[in-house]
Amino acid sequence: MGVIEVDRARARGPRVIPDRPWADTMLDEAVEAASRGDLRPAAAVLADSRGDPETRSLRVEALSRTIAGASRSIEAMLAYDQGNPDLWLWLGRARLEEAWELRPDVRARAVQADRQHAYRSAMEQARQPLLTAAGIARSDPVPWECLMWLAIGLDRPRTDKDAVWYECSRRWPTLYSGAMARLITLSPGWGGTAGEMLGFARSAAAHAPEGSPLPALVPLAHFEIVAAARTPMSRGGWFSFEAQRDIVSAAGHWAERRLGGAHPRSVEAHNIFGAAFYLSDLRRPARGHLARTGGRFSRVPWSHLGDPGQQYRRACARLNL
Repeated sequence: MGVIEVDRARARGPRVIPDRPWADTMLDEAVEAASRGDLRPAAAVLADSRGDPETRSLRVEALSRTIAGASRSIEAMLAYDQGNPDLWLWLGRARLEEAWELRPDVRARAVQADRQHAYRSAMEQARQPLLTAAGIARSDPVPWECLMWLAIGLDRPRTDKDAVWYECSRRWPTLYSGAMARLITLSPGWGGTAGEMLGFARSAAAHAPEGSPLPALVPLAHFEIVAAARTPMSRGGWFSFEAQRDIVSAAGHWAERRLGGAHPRSVEAHNIFGAAFYLSDLRRPARGHLARTGGRFSRVPWSHLGDPGQQYRRACARLNL
């Protein structure tokens, strides 16, 4: 490649793969097929994930976002396979994703009563499929993780949220997605407190098993605190020195080494740490984490800054990635 071609490649920036923060080729293929209307590969990869909650959680989340708006196609499959826990789980999570799309803007809820009713009704339609999945596969924590998001979306009383978290955590105490749902439950933006949320994140980081990206909950908690306070989102004004020190400490608790390969949520965690270090002007660790994303950015935490794709590209460009 000549000098001109190299310059052009740099100008184009890194190859970006939107909203696919994973290193799972089977999931990539299933998402592509589902986007074309072929759900068979998706059903197969969900069946393959039985007994592996971390992978199962990621796959059902990704496939549900892909199929959102077309969940009736899952219902059609269930008509021929009523005892399939994968399809019930997928249907429930897909309905959750569809409901989130209807959620009214908080500032305009007073004039969006009809939309609020539609949103809550759509959320409730996710409950029974998830309970059915939980009843068929009694040891699976993923339906309970999804029910945690349902409780958050419906703003259920704290006792209800605590009860669902208990069911999820007793089945798989270190489930990353379950811990993230718990973090949001405790966040100031959803009725919790900064102290309680940070305490939970730090404890999860300190007790994370080897290779688990649970330490990423610490920078995520700091993102939630800033977002809840509606601080002007400038590159230089995100985190205090104390918050930066907390994030650096959490990063030290995470080593990707893990029996059986990288954790399914590693790319997502690299996005979180990379964004936090970038906003803290800690270029070297920011580059180290974002280089490991392989151009795959996650919605969180980039959505706190604006359009996730634009913010991710801007960070990579400024870090010369």
